[in-house]
Amino acid sequence: MNQFQTLALFCKVVDNYGDIGICWRLARQLVREHGIAVTLWVDDLASFARICPQVDPLAAAQQVAGVSIYHWRDQEGSYYPEDVADIVIEFFAVDIPPGYVTAMAQRQVRPVWLNLEGLTAEEWVEGCHTLPSMHPRLPLTKHFFFPGFTGKTGGLLREAELFDERDRFQRDPAALSAFLGSLGLEAAERAACKVSLFCYPHAPVAGLFDAWQRGSAPVVCLVPEGVVKDEVRGFLGVEPASGAVRTQGMLTVRVLPFVPQADYDRLLWACDVNIVRGEDSFVRAQWANRPFAWHIYPQDENLHHKKLRAFLLRYCAAQFGGNAAALERFTLAFNGVEQDADWAALWESLSGSLDQLACRSANWQNALLENGDLAANLLAFADSTR
Repeated sequence: MNQFQTLALFCKVVDNYGDIGICWRLARQLVREHGIAVTLWVDDLASFARICPQVDPLAAAQQVAGVSIYHWRDQEGSYYPEDVADIVIEFFAVDIPPGYVTAMAQRQVRPVWLNLEGLTAEEWVEGCHTLPSMHPRLPLTKHFFFPGFTGKTGGLLREAELFDERDRFQRDPAALSAFLGSLGLEAAERAACKVSLFCYPHAPVAGLFDAWQRGSAPVVCLVPEGVVKDEVRGFLGVEPASGAVRTQGMLTVRVLPFVPQADYDRLLWACDVNIVRGEDSFVRAQWANRPFAWHIYPQDENLHHKKLRAFLLRYCAAQFGGNAAALERFTLAFNGVEQDADWAALWESLSGSLDQLACRSANWQNALLENGDLAANLLAFADSTR
């Protein structure tokens, strides 16, 4: 039986939706699958509400899906030992309110304190995963917990029922058609090659749009409202509000509303190719059984290219061999590694490999399954510290 009853998770929304997306999935899984009472502290409830419409962006405190949600307004406030959870998680090195940290030290049984780090495929994380860090003044120890792609990391977020739900959906043509229809897609759009596009503003979308428009086969690009809005506006000729759609040449661009996470998963499952950004959609694309390209968050001096290559080395070379060469070239170009890319040639090469890539995706998923899932691994480590 789990010895932990309560958990507090502190999240500041930096990447609009990726940060809160990860924390929200983790919080719900801990409640549903492990019976933990989770308190989620979030600074940006408006962004949160876009992926979870049940969230009231004006409420100081509320409960959704069994998770207690508090608006994290500032670093002020007084806390007492009884306010402190059994496990305290700060996501991506946020600073927990000093009063809460003081109360942690005053608790008779001190909490397990974890810093849940960002996801990377770089080898150095294996040496840093679960490393302790002593507080400089208080009798508290924080451990660094890294998600990752090997057994020497914390693994990836994955709900117990995820694969069953995905497989039922993908094997049901009527369910696929009904879902796409609910997003406004006409029959011709549902039959075309569908690409979901969720990327950062600097992505080379104009060149890709031009290649699709001049291509030999129809492509439907599904873009969430507000994503690369200048390029989408230029293609549509109108403001890129949800529901806006236009076809030019072989390309149809349709603007979608932001949807709850369950529907975003279905969107990934329903599309032929997914272009994703950040961490949450990046992980979900890996579970979707569909080819995907990752648009990584940019860093100074192009340090993100090193992180991107570390993932591609594992994902493409280790799991797919030469079959993924087209995907690797496309992904590197989309992230600016290759300037003045020939998007028509890149897309032709990638689109010709989609069936093989989709079939081989099970190899990658099976390798990841051997590492367990992040939520269970996190609780197991917390248990080992007691």
